[in-house]
Amino acid sequence: METLMVDRVHGSLRLFMHRNAVFLCERLCAQFPSETNVQLLATCYLHNNQPYAAYHILKGKKLPESRYLFAMSCFRMNLLREAEDTLCPVNEPNIEVPNGATGHYLLGMIYRCTGRMSAAAEQFTQALTLDPLLWAAYEELCILGVAEDADECFSEATALRLQQEHASTSALEKSNFANENRILSSSLPSSLGDIIPNQMKQLHANNTAEVPGYPHARATALRVQNSTTSNVAQFDTPSPAATQTSSIVPPPLFRNVHAYQTTISGDAPTKQKANGANQPLRRKYLDEARLKKVSGRLFNQSSDSMPRRSARLSRETTINSNSNSNLSQFGGNGTDHSSGKLRVNSSTPSKLCSTAVRSVQVRKGKPRATENFDEGSRYEVIDEMWTDNVPATSSTASTTEGRFFEQDKAERIMSQESKVAIGIRELLGLLRTLGEGFRLSCLFKCQEALEVFRKLPESQFNTGWVLCQVGKAYFELVDYLEADHYFELAHRLSPCTLDGMDIYSTVLYHLNAEMRLSYLAQELISIDRLSPQAWCAVGNCFALRKDHETALKNFQRAVQLDSRFAYAHTLCGHEYSALEDYENSLKFYRCALQVDERHYNAWYGLGVVYLRQEKFEFAEHHFRRAFQINPRSSVLMCYLGMALHSLKVDIID
Repeated sequence: METLMVDRVHGSLRLFMHRNAVFLCERLCAQFPSETNVQLLATCYLHNNQPYAAYHILKGKKLPESRYLFAMSCFRMNLLREAEDTLCPVNEPNIEVPNGATGHYLLGMIYRCTGRMSAAAEQFTQALTLDPLLWAAYEELCILGVAEDADECFSEATALRLQQEHASTSALEKSNFANENRILSSSLPSSLGDIIPNQMKQLHANNTAEVPGYPHARATALRVQNSTTSNVAQFDTPSPAATQTSSIVPPPLFRNVHAYQTTISGDAPTKQKANGANQPLRRKYLDEARLKKVSGRLFNQSSDSMPRRSARLSRETTINSNSNSNLSQFGGNGTDHSSGKLRVNSSTPSKLCSTAVRSVQVRKGKPRATENFDEGSRYEVIDEMWTDNVPATSSTASTTEGRFFEQDKAERIMSQESKVAIGIRELLGLLRTLGEGFRLSCLFKCQEALEVFRKLPESQFNTGWVLCQVGKAYFELVDYLEADHYFELAHRLSPCTLDGMDIYSTVLYHLNAEMRLSYLAQELISIDRLSPQAWCAVGNCFALRKDHETALKNFQRAVQLDSRFAYAHTLCGHEYSALEDYENSLKFYRCALQVDERHYNAWYGLGVVYLRQEKFEFAEHHFRRAFQINPRSSVLMCYLGMALHSLKVDIID
């Protein structure tokens, strides 16, 4: 029950049925209250946007996975101090951060939100060291302006390390699979080796063809051939004990026509009493005295002394109703030869089949019993030779097939490893190009970033993320027409991508494209009313109409939706500055810098406010800080020059 419920919970999460997952997992924890199940329930709560519920059930848990989920819940609830104490307890300084790379990334985000940028950069670097494919960590390092070159981060040495890790992981999975197989093999019965030869021999015996006059033989063969079960016992040699437990009486088994015929006096051969499990039956070891007695009677028997057809049919009915008959016997329990059901092996040569058919016919000039005995013996000898040769032939074939299988397996493993190596190098090459372009863009080396992005293949360049990065680069270069072109392409290719749309709305603001800006704002609001980018676009639309109060309300709405969105704070500061409310303007600019100290727009806004207040030294300081972050901005260069001119300073240090 527990395994089934866990599987259904995971299935619901995969299909984004979060409410269903929460309900089933709550039932699971009520029935099986283990910490692992509690972790799964916390995961369901986080997927269902209920971090407070996950916080409640995980508080006080000590397992690494529980600590990580609890810290994630605290981070989403903005309980940053408690999240930090969970990941790095003060009283346990040597404890490892849970979940490896992702744990270090979460700790870095906590440090960044609390203003400890150097500690955050250290955690992001550690996360990237543990997992070179953790792009989010490299992205944060680029935003902080401390990322190393992408060629070093996604180097050939990294590719070799990833390849070795993949190989070790594959070897571990294969070892676990082999151990599971070994356990399964050890749980099989020890007599399996004895069962398989009997199984193969009985299967060969049951592969029969229908003979005219003996329709039941074909029906028996079809029951064996059409069987889909893999149970070994269905092909095992029947025994009296097995026959007695069956509710359906199978027909007598005959490999050749070597039956005992009824004598005139009605005497029949004695029925075998031995148990098939303790005394295996073999056809070529027969009672010689019985054979001589029966053959003597057959030679002295005349055709006129044969029982009538009605008597034979009655005896046949008696035989078929006997549920305790031995299936491995050769005779028909004293009945006439014609009462047996003939089974001819269809896999043997046609000569043998014709021999078996010929044994039921009375050849002219030759006694019937002699014909039966001679032909039956020939069939028996050839059949035994064929059966004895099966193991040798199959062993030779299996050895050859095993050799070819091993060679093919080795080739497939080498081919798979080469494909993995090529895939890792291709992925790192792509991340190298994207990472270098993004790093240069964050350093505001926009022209170099554009050159790097142009190296991307067409399929990667024509994506929303890359086109937005190209548009931002042109925006920083104050080339608003080109920025508009690439932002429009990005929005057309990926209309539901909201990242970068706040910058796009500012581009349209500078181009005085009021109608297009209004249409963009309405479109973004229809896509996601809870995104800060959408409300920034609406605010820019009203700011373009000089309705600063309405614009300010929309920007404040964006701040309310995401207090970590630095650009919304800056836009609020711009509107307060336009309304000449410099105090609130300074407040919002400083809030933006608390979120991102490299947000040069906030430094620029502070400089403008101080410049209007004729505080030229403060203005020069803030303009210089902004210029240090973005040294290629012509706008910042002009404003810094104005501040220095007001201070009567001729040389820029």
